[in-house]
Amino acid sequence: MGRSPCCEKAHTNKGAWTKEEDERLIAHIRVHGEGCWRSLPKAAGLLRCGKSCRLRWINYLRPDLKRGNFTEEEDELIIKLHSLLGNKWSLIAARLPGRTDNEIKNYWNTHIRRKLLSRGLDPTTHRPINQRASNITISFGRREEKGVVLGHKEESSSSEESSAWQRQRQQRQQQLKCPDLNLELCIAPPCQQEPVVMEPVKRKGNLCFSCSLGLQKSKECRCNRFLGLSTEY
Repeated sequence: MGRSPCCEKAHTNKGAWTKEEDERLIAHIRVHGEGCWRSLPKAAGLLRCGKSCRLRWINYLRPDLKRGNFTEEEDELIIKLHSLLGNKWSLIAARLPGRTDNEIKNYWNTHIRRKLLSRGLDPTTHRPINQRASNITISFGRREEKGVVLGHKEESSSSEESSAWQRQRQQRQQQLKCPDLNLELCIAPPCQQEPVVMEPVKRKGNLCFSCSLGLQKSKECRCNRFLGLSTEY
């Protein structure tokens, strides 16, 4: 759920305040005090928002407000408080009586920032700007020109070892992807062996092959000898 509006803004005046509206607001607060800003515009007879009345009174109509330019003492106090508190303008304004947080913020952005820059100080960190810039040029400039910063030899050696290891790893991956093949091949017709010609067994005398080996005589054998013995009757 969003925050409820402070008052009805449908029938309220907007823009610059008139002198008559300032007088009505000052007169009402002198008699009744600040009170509740939500109900103050209706009680004072103003067609304004409660937030607008509060900002107008705090920033412009309060009797304890300081008018005029900031003094040199106020400038130094704002710089010191800003280095401790940062952009907490309400806390800084509480240390400067008669100055509002909005007034101090505007004065910081328009005047004090330029004053710190002219002194060579960073408005955010309140540290010298030249020291930070010199550190940056030393650490990065030499490395870009020479490739190796003095005093960092160990880093260069480690980088060389890592690069050599990466090259070896790439070579191994290439060997796995592309195995070493012997492409020195020659194409020739298939080797054909000459057919073995079986020479006919020459009979020794009148003996057949079986009889010449001393085997049992077959029925078809017509030799007249077996095992060197004549079979003729």
